[in-house]
Amino acid sequence: MYPTYVIWNKHMVKFLRNREELLGLALQSVLWVVLFGVGMRGLISEIEGRDYMSYILPGILALSVLGGAVGGGMVMLDERLRGILKEYLAAPIPRLSILLGSATSTATKALFQAVLMLLVGILMGARLAFNPAGWLVSLILLGLFALGFSGIALAVAAVSRSIAGYHGMIFLFNLPLLFASNALYPLAVLPGWMQAIVLLNPTTYLIDAIRTLAFGTTATLPLALSIAVVTLFALLGTWLALSMFQRTIRG
Repeated sequence: MYPTYVIWNKHMVKFLRNREELLGLALQSVLWVVLFGVGMRGLISEIEGRDYMSYILPGILALSVLGGAVGGGMVMLDERLRGILKEYLAAPIPRLSILLGSATSTATKALFQAVLMLLVGILMGARLAFNPAGWLVSLILLGLFALGFSGIALAVAAVSRSIAGYHGMIFLFNLPLLFASNALYPLAVLPGWMQAIVLLNPTTYLIDAIRTLAFGTTATLPLALSIAVVTLFALLGTWLALSMFQRTIRG
């Protein structure tokens, strides 16, 4: 596990020293929560009996996790294109630790951005339910979702041949996962064909669980099912990253 920690620590130190990346994450949080959230709250005062800022914030948290995972995948792609990954492979460390170090650092960055957005959202009027246990479970679910999408980002980074190609491929998973979910609107108002698509999206289950646990809304989907789907997504994302990483090594 120590090699995994060393790689995680290397990525996090680089992240914390990169003022441009930190500023970009902060500005993204402010833009989404303040401009979009506050603007839409002026149009829609309440939805499902909740202030719209409180309703939309779990979806914005999911988006922040996606954005953080995309940035983490970029780090691995940059290291692969510059030959740093070959130096890792030449080192006397388990090869799996290379992937785990990248995956955990990517998930950590994603959680950092999610917490930042949550704080901005609370300052803008979002109201959390007083449920410390629910807050903890919500944080765990965000971590699992971050790990799952980090796996997808790392898998794409493992096979991409350029930064432009990486962004082109990852876009297929980024915003569509947000808008084809219950992040911005209730599941009940969607047409049947779109509900079928939304229910195939793991983001839907994450958002519904966070709304229930952290914001005190009535669950639209069974909470146990939501937790199971998010956990399965984390496992599948990790498996996908491992499969693509092993293929890269053989190549």
